[in-house]
Amino acid sequence: MTDTLQQALLEDAQAVEAVLAEALSGEDADYGHILEAERYSVLGGGKRIRPFLVMEFCRLFGGDPHAALPFAAAIELMHCFSLIHDDLPCMDNDSLRRGKPTNHVVYGEAIALLAGDALAIRALEVAVSNPYVSPSAAVAAVKLLGHASGTHGMIGGQVMDLWGERHTLDLPQLTKLQALKTGALIRAAAKLGCIAAGLDETDDRTITADRYAANIGLAFQIVDDMLDCIGSEALLGKPIGSDAEQGKTTFLQFYALEEAQLYAEKLTEQAKAEIAAYPGSDTLLALADYLLQRRA
Repeated sequence: MTDTLQQALLEDAQAVEAVLAEALSGEDADYGHILEAERYSVLGGGKRIRPFLVMEFCRLFGGDPHAALPFAAAIELMHCFSLIHDDLPCMDNDSLRRGKPTNHVVYGEAIALLAGDALAIRALEVAVSNPYVSPSAAVAAVKLLGHASGTHGMIGGQVMDLWGERHTLDLPQLTKLQALKTGALIRAAAKLGCIAAGLDETDDRTITADRYAANIGLAFQIVDDMLDCIGSEALLGKPIGSDAEQGKTTFLQFYALEEAQLYAEKLTEQAKAEIAAYPGSDTLLALADYLLQRRA
């Protein structure tokens, strides 16, 4: 990772962290433990790649970063909801996430389930309350976030993933699964940045952002599958080899490691080609390379 990209990631993560902390503030003697569980899974961890996409696409297309911050926080809240639920015993039954015990290990399955639910609802609340954009833009953001997270997005992909633990998926099905489960929120992040910059979904720049994000999203998942096979648990902060243990279909069942690497490289180059002509795209070009080369 270049020093410039590392600094940009750090600065945006710190800005988003402050908004997240404010969104999750508050105490209550009778149900305060749910707030504690929400904060446990959201604050002080994660790469914050989705919020970074929101911030950087807003900047790329001339928007005010302040307008992007609530949307960036909202998508991270929605992402964290998905991680809590992914880790539950009824899903992947994982005990480690971001280098620490998963939410249900610490707070119990019922509270973890409710914490995930609460974060999804809070994400929509934060997005629609964005004071720096027009009401119509805030509504568009909520609609986008809801669609990307719901039945025809991330949750639909999770259903396909569960079905795939008991059945054999072909490559088109696996590609669709990952475009929903992983890719939908990554694409939504890029488009939320466009909304924050005052663009609508028909604008050529929004379409370009969507294509960039679709390519890096698929490359991200291919690299994830590779890391689950050859990565380090200490670096990843979660168990490796869990895909094989759970009988999941991964891209490594269709490609050798070298082939998967080449495919991820091709997708990364396609993503970069989408935005390379825009002045100020260097940070997003560097991000695509970083996600390809990551080991955690």
